[in-house]
Amino acid sequence: MNMAVSLPHRHLDQMQPWSDRQHLLECLSATPEAPDVMTFTFRSDKDNWFRYLPGQFVTLELPTAPEPVMRTYTLSSTPSRPFSVAVTVKAQKDSIGTRWMFENLKPGMRIKAFGPLGDFSHIRHPGEKYLFVSAGSGITPMMSMTRYMSDTAPLSDITFINCSRGPADIIFRSELEYLARFMPNLNLGLIVEGCGRTDLWSGLKGRIDKAKIGLLAPDFMDRTIFCCGPEVFMDAVRSMLEAHGFDMKRYHQESFQPANAATPLAEVSDDASTEAATTIRFTMAGKDVVCAAGQTVLQAARGAGVRIGAACESGLCGTCRVMKLSGDVEMSHNGGILDDEIDEGYILACCSRPKTDVQIEA
Repeated sequence: MNMAVSLPHRHLDQMQPWSDRQHLLECLSATPEAPDVMTFTFRSDKDNWFRYLPGQFVTLELPTAPEPVMRTYTLSSTPSRPFSVAVTVKAQKDSIGTRWMFENLKPGMRIKAFGPLGDFSHIRHPGEKYLFVSAGSGITPMMSMTRYMSDTAPLSDITFINCSRGPADIIFRSELEYLARFMPNLNLGLIVEGCGRTDLWSGLKGRIDKAKIGLLAPDFMDRTIFCCGPEVFMDAVRSMLEAHGFDMKRYHQESFQPANAATPLAEVSDDASTEAATTIRFTMAGKDVVCAAGQTVLQAARGAGVRIGAACESGLCGTCRVMKLSGDVEMSHNGGILDDEIDEGYILACCSRPKTDVQIEA
């Protein structure tokens, strides 16, 4: 078996933080968690450590054929253990990127990654006590936050509700039950839609509703709530809370498609009509491209056959970050780029529109 070579033992003070501009991720292991669910663990291809918030995500560039694809996954690992990161992913029948990972990603392989990024973390939205509500693989950010609290604040008050199709589909069940033994204020509420004839299950069955939330978390009105799962699941939870008069300022849900996504080109035509076309110089490709008024750098690049990686295309994931060497752009992002990166000259191509002629390192 091709196993990753271990680095000599070094102290954190002797190492530098991992940088997605300089380092790749090297696969350490691929571990089955549940039917069609795997955890992939990575380290840096150099001697680095990982700095991120529990609940954040990364975007992986997966070398599928004929073209690589970008896929965004939440980190299930905890930053309190900074020498590796992990994503726990579920492969759907029609998935391309995740299926490629299941069939091809082995220990020792290296892939490109962007991030970590994201606002979905109890560090950004602290509370006195928490209610985590998840379904399926939406459990991953909740697991990251719970693992982090287990390491750093084991007395944290958490009610952890997870919904799955059946007992065998509960991701991290054994670890959660183990953590609950040592975290006195971690209360688990596992719900399954149904059971098979051979399943041993004495917990709740059916779909989540107000009655089940009230039973598992009687004081949910006083908690800070984090929710993650399929859109229809999160919509249902959100509607239930709103109908009950919950303070939605204390409700947070994970989504890779923010409501205030970058404005599509068709919606800027009126304002753009008074602007002049600009020229983008893609220095690495050696191309000068006319950018129509209102177009983004990414749109202009695609029209000219210049490849810039992109995933969410809404200024959230940071995959399309490129260096702007000269000129001015108007950028409307959703947290996919840091202030110090902007100060260095980086932009997100998907949500940046040139105001003058610009040079882009792409």
